[in-house]
Amino acid sequence: MTGAQVNYLQTNDYMQPEEDWDRDLLLDPAWEKQQRKTFTAWCNSHLRKAGTQIENIEEDFRDGLKLMLLLEVISGERLAKPERGKMRVHKISNVNKALDFIASKGVKLVSIGAEEIVDGNVKMTLGMIWTIILRFAIQDISVEETSAKEGLLLWCQRKTAPYKNVNIQNFHISWKDGLGFCALIHRHRPELIDYGKLRKDDPLTNLNTAFDVAEKYLDIPKMLDAEDIVGTARPDEKAIMTYVSSFYHAFSGAQKAETAANRICKVLAVNQENEQLMEDYEKLASDLLEWIRRTIPWLENRAPENTMHAMQQKLEDFRDYRRLHKPPKVQEKCQLEINFNTLQTKLRLSNRPAFMPSEGRMVSDINNAWGCLEQAEKGYEEWLLNEIRRLERLDHLAEKFRQKASIHEAWTDGKEAMLRQKDYETATLSEIKALLKKHEAFESDLAAHQDRVEQIAAIAQELNELDYYDSPSVNARCQKICDQWDNLGALTQKRREALERTEKLLETIDQLYLEYAKRAAPFNNWMEGAMEDLQDTFIVHTIEEIQGLTTAHEQFKATLPDADKERLAILGIHNEVSKIVQTYHVNMAGTNPYTTITPQEINGKWDHVRQLVPRRDQALTEEHARQQHNERLRKQFGAQANVIGPWIQTKMEEIGRISIEMHGTLEDQLNHLRQYEKSIVNYKPKIDQLEGDHQLIQEALIFDNKHTNYTMEHIRVGWEQLLTTIARTINEVENQILTRDAKGISQEQMNEFRASFNHFDRKKTGMMDTDDFRACLISMGYNMGEAEFARIMSIVDPNRLGVVTFQAFIDFMSRETADTDTADQVMASFKILAGDKNYITVDELRRELPPDQAEYCIARMAPYTGPDAVPGALDYMSFSTALYGESDL
Repeated sequence: MTGAQVNYLQTNDYMQPEEDWDRDLLLDPAWEKQQRKTFTAWCNSHLRKAGTQIENIEEDFRDGLKLMLLLEVISGERLAKPERGKMRVHKISNVNKALDFIASKGVKLVSIGAEEIVDGNVKMTLGMIWTIILRFAIQDISVEETSAKEGLLLWCQRKTAPYKNVNIQNFHISWKDGLGFCALIHRHRPELIDYGKLRKDDPLTNLNTAFDVAEKYLDIPKMLDAEDIVGTARPDEKAIMTYVSSFYHAFSGAQKAETAANRICKVLAVNQENEQLMEDYEKLASDLLEWIRRTIPWLENRAPENTMHAMQQKLEDFRDYRRLHKPPKVQEKCQLEINFNTLQTKLRLSNRPAFMPSEGRMVSDINNAWGCLEQAEKGYEEWLLNEIRRLERLDHLAEKFRQKASIHEAWTDGKEAMLRQKDYETATLSEIKALLKKHEAFESDLAAHQDRVEQIAAIAQELNELDYYDSPSVNARCQKICDQWDNLGALTQKRREALERTEKLLETIDQLYLEYAKRAAPFNNWMEGAMEDLQDTFIVHTIEEIQGLTTAHEQFKATLPDADKERLAILGIHNEVSKIVQTYHVNMAGTNPYTTITPQEINGKWDHVRQLVPRRDQALTEEHARQQHNERLRKQFGAQANVIGPWIQTKMEEIGRISIEMHGTLEDQLNHLRQYEKSIVNYKPKIDQLEGDHQLIQEALIFDNKHTNYTMEHIRVGWEQLLTTIARTINEVENQILTRDAKGISQEQMNEFRASFNHFDRKKTGMMDTDDFRACLISMGYNMGEAEFARIMSIVDPNRLGVVTFQAFIDFMSRETADTDTADQVMASFKILAGDKNYITVDELRRELPPDQAEYCIARMAPYTGPDAVPGALDYMSFSTALYGESDL
């Protein structure tokens, strides 16, 4: 390198870009003053070792001699022989030799030339000294995988963390109150400063105390004046970093204790994390079991309701349970299993005993409780739908009973009084004949009504068998009708006997009236039956059923012309009677003595039948349209279910293959599984759409579907199993990655483990039975007896299930090569902090460990009872062994 300008900039290895030397900042006189003073003191602290010093930083380095001497002192290396001449060319040569040496240490210099140093350029000289400080005082600082400025800042933060009112975030304003400097001194040399007497509002005293103590006891020269720092809004960062780096190097001997403390902190952090995971598991398990305990009685309650509305509300509550309440619990159960497996893996990796949940909160207990929940839920929906069908049938039967009972009661009204009449006692012969014929017609009518009475009784019986809630009133009404019917039969028989006794006395009879009565009665009964059928309510569930009703109705309409002819014939008989009466002046009362059915009544009922026919047509048409809509719903649901069902089965099989086959690294398998999980989650809208179609089907009261063998319950169970399987498979691969990284297993070893496992997993279930596992060990060179094999099985199969999972297999294969902390290592670390004593004090724990972990140890360590015990002594040996369980004692 010649006299040309050389570059000045930090190396990427030890400084971040924000540490570029900004020449414009030196225009601030306060900062330039601070840098002059700090850099001069720093240089003199090293030049004193060579028996010299500088007074003016920009003047004393101009000839390059002291600059080269400074570099030799701080580097421990010899530089090229300096030029002793006084000429400018000699000075430039010396400075260039110094700059070449700096560049040889990996430092790039920007805009700093030897001529500027020789000319006494203040800014360039300060920049050069800052570069030297960075390279030889700050670059090699390393704290917890951070270095240079970040490492120095992290070291300050770690050391001052236990002190109140100290918050180190930078190398300027965080140091203005002086407490940061005092805390660093007190942390390493507490006898030098009474930290409790310092006040944040007295920065001058704090700074002077720290600087004086450092100069007197720590051989750190006073590089700044307290007034310079307090009097500046933002102290110079380079000056503060230079000063603080001197403290770091002065206390570098304390790094051994800090390393020991870090090891303890690491172990305690693992223990604290595991305890928190245990607490989280216990709470989540308790909450889930409590929810199951509250839900099962609700699902097992089969108390029926009396109304359709109440039962439909129960069905809606069950839908809300399946749609809103159960899915989060399914996720909680899956997460609980994942947390449990993750916790056990972490405990194995850190050589901790396996976690045993509280009694009744094992994963198996939760699975058993969940199975009881599923069993209770299995028949609940079917019971609800059957109850709705039953109530619908009951409502239909009850309405039919009321209609038939009302018709029958209207027909019987006045019949008993009529049968009790004794009009035959004063009647003429013709009148008696008429009364006898009339009675015969009544008996015919009575017989015609026998079917209706039997139907009423049959409906009442069915209502009783179906447990109709208003059965008492139905039974009372039915009993009244039956009693009245029996009474009518008895009265009818009694009147016939009386008429027959007088029949020999009566010979005249009006044949036309008799004919009218005989034909009008069945026709009237036919019309009443027709009106009853046309007004009868119906309930169907398929198009075929409504088509059957429509066909029957069309057949009925085809009989109307013949019925009209019969009506006209009956009216013709009545007209003939009227004609005979008028022609022969027969002395009649004006009414038919054989029947109470009048032509007006026949015409009125006939008109009513003709009005009911189009109404029936409309009702059947509307029902046909509803059944067509229901059929569309069935086909729509079936089409989707026939796609979703096989899709779920295919995904389950693909996940099973991925978890067994070896393709790529564990990370590749994990990424592949997560892509599968994402595609599965993205499929959820189709499940929701199918749920919507299923709800429409249930709201339409559709109870069967010939277009698919899949029910919504099949789809739900398959979907839940698919989500659980992919989550469990991902968790298994994640645990394998944890084990691989923690145990230092290579990908090739992991592939070999998987190949061996797959080879001996003859049933391809993802698990080896006892014989397969023994054969696998023998093939890998293990020579063992029954006792040794039993010991190994107790490790890989602690629950004695008779099978070995792949996770347990790789844990076993990697156990002897594990690089984990042991109880002896932790005990040795505590002994370093205790100064080789057999006990450790509370003050030592609080000084060397972070506050939360120090208190964690104090709360759990037993008092030390050895012969050399002192007040407040704690037993760290038993505490270290307890961290790893009884097996390490």
